[in-house]
Amino acid sequence: MDDKRVGGDLSAGEERRVQVFTVAEEEAVPDAVFGEVVEGGTNYNTLGWFQTSILLMKTQIGLGVLSIPYVLSVFGAVPGVILLLAVSVITTWADLECGRFKLAHPECYSLSDVGFLIGGVWGRELFGVSYYLYQVCVVGSAFIGMSTALNAVSTHATCTATFIGSLAIAAIILSSTPTLRPISIASYVGLVCILSAILVVAVAVNVQERPAGAPSTGPWDKQLLVVGNPSFQEAMLALSNLVFSFSGTPSFLPIASEMKNPRQFKKAALLCQGVVTSFIGIMVYYACGIYVSSPALGSAGPLLKKISYGIAIPGLLVTMTICTHLPAKWLMLRLLRGTPHLTANTVRHWVTWEGCVVFCVLISYIFASAIANFSTIIGLIGALLGTFLCMQAMALMRLYDEARDVKAGRRRNWRLTSWCLFVLAVGTFITVAGTYASIVSIVDIYQKDPGSAWSCDDNSNSV
Repeated sequence: MDDKRVGGDLSAGEERRVQVFTVAEEEAVPDAVFGEVVEGGTNYNTLGWFQTSILLMKTQIGLGVLSIPYVLSVFGAVPGVILLLAVSVITTWADLECGRFKLAHPECYSLSDVGFLIGGVWGRELFGVSYYLYQVCVVGSAFIGMSTALNAVSTHATCTATFIGSLAIAAIILSSTPTLRPISIASYVGLVCILSAILVVAVAVNVQERPAGAPSTGPWDKQLLVVGNPSFQEAMLALSNLVFSFSGTPSFLPIASEMKNPRQFKKAALLCQGVVTSFIGIMVYYACGIYVSSPALGSAGPLLKKISYGIAIPGLLVTMTICTHLPAKWLMLRLLRGTPHLTANTVRHWVTWEGCVVFCVLISYIFASAIANFSTIIGLIGALLGTFLCMQAMALMRLYDEARDVKAGRRRNWRLTSWCLFVLAVGTFITVAGTYASIVSIVDIYQKDPGSAWSCDDNSNSV
């Protein structure tokens, strides 16, 4: 079969099961999203596989990885590591599913396009709105993480609400680049910075620095737990945090859409997951024990906390930029797809693009200002939206293509079908239970401090 026909308009009777990653990688697959690039217009398909992998890592290693030590402190080392590996396996499969589905259906840019294939107009809106809300909520959590960093470095030089407002302006400026290529270059620096900051905390606490939460004088015990004893609410909030640590998956399909050759996505995704599922979270927990903070960079003592957050700021900025850029581009595609203004250098193109960026940032700013607690906000995002977009959505993608195969007269792969049903069940449980735990936690926070929204308080001392 001609490879270039993959995922286009094959009839039900034609062969659809394609070994998508065995084709020669040098032969690029034309992307069906952005259409033809007019003279002087924007070419979006500029990413090589390694640049793609760096972008994937940066969507994963940013905010989420900073909560992994907290998760281990709740569950204990053994259950925590088992859960870490289990979530990693499921999300790695989901990441690879994004690459397979992109090659089978090159017209799909984001999960809203997937939803349209699976459920028509209603499916498009369900998947699309979930994807959009998820991304802007991640930007909101990035604002909180960045404001925590700025408070730590500056010793709370100004009101936290002022920091968040300044970050919103910075997000508009940094995210306005039309393609992902400049952001992918910045991601190299961001990735090195965030990993270096985590290593600084782990090494410093192991060598000489006490965790910020440990007694300031005298002996102190890490009280490392082999097996924790959390309440149901604590366990589900921590599990939701863990899912968020691997929930860059909704961004993977849009990133694959800007690759020069989407057939190379598989090795980019595997490299990303190999780095993300690393020993960093375990190392920080071993260093700090029960005194680990969320985000983890707050675990160090006063001096090391400033240093680690200072190193991490570029990495957090890049995360904020990527997560603002992607939903803004999704919105622009909804408005301009199928018109020459999508790639042409016109006034309508630029007004639409900048308006989409500003709109995304505005929603993220409101979200970040209303819920100003790091572990709670990422728990809510991970449970309510991240789980559905990382687990259930990917299982439905595979089941959709399996159903097409059955209609075409081929045998169903029952092992794969069973795996998809298992992922659906696990994801649904985490969605329901994790959302409940997060909402209860938010209610508790507001009962203790009704003025925590749009607060000027120093959030670097509250984690």
